[in-house]
Amino acid sequence: MSREYIYGIHAVNAVLQTSPDRFIEVFALQGREDERLSAVMAQCKQFGISVQFMGRKALDNKVNGENHQGIIARVKPAKLLNEHDLDGIIEQHEQPLLLVLDGVTDPHNLGACLRNADAAGVAAVIVPKDKSAPLTSTVSKVACGAAETVPLIRVTNLARTMRALQEKGVWFVGTAGEANQDIYQSKLTGSLAIVMGAEGDGIRRLTRETCDELIKIPMAGSVSSLNVSVATGICLFEAVRQRRT
Repeated sequence: MSREYIYGIHAVNAVLQTSPDRFIEVFALQGREDERLSAVMAQCKQFGISVQFMGRKALDNKVNGENHQGIIARVKPAKLLNEHDLDGIIEQHEQPLLLVLDGVTDPHNLGACLRNADAAGVAAVIVPKDKSAPLTSTVSKVACGAAETVPLIRVTNLARTMRALQEKGVWFVGTAGEANQDIYQSKLTGSLAIVMGAEGDGIRRLTRETCDELIKIPMAGSVSSLNVSVATGICLFEAVRQRRT
């Protein structure tokens, strides 16, 4: 499904709050009485956005049976951000916290990572142009609005972008199971980028070699790794804890 459809109350409301001019039309579940849905409908009316009411089967068909929570919007594509947009974003933060996702191709994982990033106050999420999930309606739904608030930067050459940011004082900490020190021994303050890799493969060799430091999450049980979105949440909020201290 193309990115022209977004669905779910949080996702639709996030676009309403940030970019109402992107809306083309909205489809809502006929006869549903829900306070949150009614609030979104009122916002649509305020912005003069056309709303069509239809049955559940018609809505389900539009999003291939995904959980739409009774609302789907057809929108204009969001502006795509690249490495040239990074300078302006970095300048807005005295000590930016960045997240790099190297090779995360599952849209559910990307959406969950964006949600973590939004909650942790991440300035931008950086992904390679290739080997990364596109910003689909599934990503937007899982992100619960974070796909509309956290800048997602797609770069042509990830290692080159990392080196450019290092010259601006950003410290890159990569996660790797073979690292000598764990996340709780590392200093995660200042201008910082946390680098996460795909499940199974981890971060790629060149990305790993470009990092300033490698860390791991200590694992006490029988499993050897965590879902990338879970691991991302752990790393980001350890950084948040240290930065508040």
